[in-house]
Amino acid sequence: MANTPSNMLPLGTTAPDFNLADTVSGDPFNLSKCKGIKATVVMFISNHCPFVKHVNPTLAKLAKTYKSKGIEFVAIGSNAVEDYPQDGPEFMKQLAIEHGFIFPYLYDQTQAVAKAYDAACTPDFYVFDDQLKLVYRGQLDSSRPGNGIPVTGVDLINALDAILNNKPISKDQKPSLGCNIKWRTEH
Repeated sequence: MANTPSNMLPLGTTAPDFNLADTVSGDPFNLSKCKGIKATVVMFISNHCPFVKHVNPTLAKLAKTYKSKGIEFVAIGSNAVEDYPQDGPEFMKQLAIEHGFIFPYLYDQTQAVAKAYDAACTPDFYVFDDQLKLVYRGQLDSSRPGNGIPVTGVDLINALDAILNNKPISKDQKPSLGCNIKWRTEH
């Protein structure tokens, strides 16, 4: 289990666009289709990573809580399926249905989107405001598999609540920690 931290994309960065297929519906999604009225949460996750498995129920719950408040969530899987077949689209669809994800779980086959976001690990979280400017990136909370800290989502919740209440978001943001993105190797 690799402990890879987020790269911490600079705050104020404009969200890179994408055009990826949702593994559940098969429909194409671009950034404007995923954009929330108040904010957009972009998450890089994977099926097999224990760090992601640890937070999946909380991700499903947070998306349900914040959707009605104008905040949309989108998950992207970018792992190389040649080496990690369990992270392929058919398994992504199964996981999304199993956890009741109400957000699209998109497949980044070329890994271009992960590179555009400078994503490093799963889970990796990015919050963009209504102008698609980065206002938060980093951890969901301090819980990690086996550390005994409950999964609450407090760091992400604090950022989302600040947006909803027109308050400044703390610049003291901690990197997420998880499995490294499984980059495709050239054969």
